Amino acid sequence: RAETAEIDGELRRERKESRKVVKILLLGPGESGKTTILKQMKILHQDGFTPTDRTYYKEIIFSNTTQSMKIILQAMDELSIPVRTENLVHRSLVLSLPANIHAQYLPGDIATAIEALFVDPGVEEAIIRNNEYQLNDSATYYFGQVRRMSAKDYSPSDVDILRSRVKTTGINEISFKYDDHTYKVFDVGGQRSERRKWIHCFENLNAVVFMVSMSEYDQVLREDETVNRMQESLILFDSICNSRWFGATSMILFLNKMDLLADKVTRSPLSLYLTDYDGPNTYEEAVIYFRRTFIRCNREAKTIYTHVTCATDTRQIKFVLKAMIDILIKEQLKNTGFL
Repeated sequence: RAETAEIDGELRRERKESRKVVKILLLGPGESGKTTILKQMKILHQDGFTPTDRTYYKEIIFSNTTQSMKIILQAMDELSIPVRTENLVHRSLVLSLPANIHAQYLPGDIATAIEALFVDPGVEEAIIRNNEYQLNDSATYYFGQVRRMSAKDYSPSDVDILRSRVKTTGINEISFKYDDHTYKVFDVGGQRSERRKWIHCFENLNAVVFMVSMSEYDQVLREDETVNRMQESLILFDSICNSRWFGATSMILFLNKMDLLADKVTRSPLSLYLTDYDGPNTYEEAVIYFRRTFIRCNREAKTIYTHVTCATDTRQIKFVLKAMIDILIKEQLKNTGFL
């Protein structure tokens, strides 16, 4: 009898502890900002990036920078856009670069070449037309930072790291404590080939955070250039929102890349790419449209909490994560009969 009481007590303790663990799954198509949110959690709820982390990210940042300029120059050939004669030597240098640069700082000749090309009228035109080929969102940010990257004491800033891009494969996890709860957050690859791995994360979830890149309405998938990225996001959200796996799971929608949408919407009309859009080409109307369109996918009559986000803005994400955590704690209390 004493042994039974001990087992019962242990089970009660385990149940109590399990209620203090909140499991969150980050979902969404490739390049929607999931890994950036995970990095923000590291900045806000762990101890941020260590010197070792910063050294690790150097190579990624240098590669993102040089490969982005190389992609632009290659696209210019396809788009029949020339560079100025005086920049041909810089063009040749960039096109000859390897995929990865193993260095403590960006070599000066590469920084000079990218600086010169960045203000070339042909490159500027190609950047404006970046929806016609595949270019990382962070390209122009990095082009503006090459002189700093070429300093011998260069150490990547938080923003440099937040804007870095590596395709996520498999499952990444971060865990942190906040107000007597432990949060376990899983980030999984968004490209089509990675999605079959999501199934392993489906047990005992408290919330799904689905991320949409609002600025990608005029772009196509890297893995299938016949498919519009926004249409892919909608199909994916529909399947997740209405999935039997997530019947009792809180659904949180991050309408991300608000900054890029605001910059793009006036020069790239939504109606050219979204057949059911008949509103004005303003940021405010675009956000209303995207929120309404995604909410309309919900056939389960469940509550969908939405936030308009800029995943690279730490101050804004701090506020959004606080609001999200408050929602999750209330939902958990309600589900366990405490509310």
